[in-house]
Amino acid sequence: MRVLVTGAGGRLGRVVLPRLRAEGWDVRATSRRARTGSSVRWVVVDLATGEGLAEAVAGVDAVLHLASAPNRGRQTHRVDVLGTRRLVVAAGQAGVRHLVYVSIVGVDRVPIPYYRHKLAAEQVVAAGTVPWTVLRATQFPEFLDGMLRGASRLGPVLGDPAVLAQPVDPGEVADRLVRRLTVGPLRGIEEYGGPEVLRFDDAVHSWTAARRSRRPLLPIRIPGRLGHALRSGGLITAATPTGTRTWADHLADTYGGTGAR
Repeated sequence: MRVLVTGAGGRLGRVVLPRLRAEGWDVRATSRRARTGSSVRWVVVDLATGEGLAEAVAGVDAVLHLASAPNRGRQTHRVDVLGTRRLVVAAGQAGVRHLVYVSIVGVDRVPIPYYRHKLAAEQVVAAGTVPWTVLRATQFPEFLDGMLRGASRLGPVLGDPAVLAQPVDPGEVADRLVRRLTVGPLRGIEEYGGPEVLRFDDAVHSWTAARRSRRPLLPIRIPGRLGHALRSGGLITAATPTGTRTWADHLADTYGGTGAR
């Protein structure tokens, strides 16, 4: 079985490629620039223009669509929405039998511009002729880690203490994606999250302890509909099964381990 993986050079792509190979998939991987790799065939595709797309989907059984251009204004629309439409059309013309699209838990509840693009892309996939699956994952711990670094640039960690998050390990999301490809089209949406729901203040306290930092949390309440959505669980899911790697596991791996684990 041959699978085309878009956005294969990204964080999730880098961990899903070896898992696909280990399961016996013949992997064709896309990038906007020429790449080489010993275990996969790299092809150049630009979703914003459609360049290389017809050749990339020719002869593949399935497509794993990871490519995205988050928070890049009009480019996000060109890649995530129009590019997804180009991919769906090309895959349909090529006779692809399954398209798996990776999205984010909360795209239908949290009023963030990028999420609106992801939701529109989901709708494009569902409206296409190719049998499909959408996997919505919660945020990766690396994203939360980076956000906390940014929030503490001025000294204290700035943030809304009541925001809820559910970090999920990208390797476990990759395993779930391989399973979804193997099982076949769901023709629906599956959500997948980490093993625990964290309040922002608890995540901050664990993070500062792991970094042996004494930076305090400076509470700032996020206003309006966005704040309400984030505090009321817009980014979390009750779906099962869940991943098993915790925020403490991430902190221990990244910062060497503390009593916080």
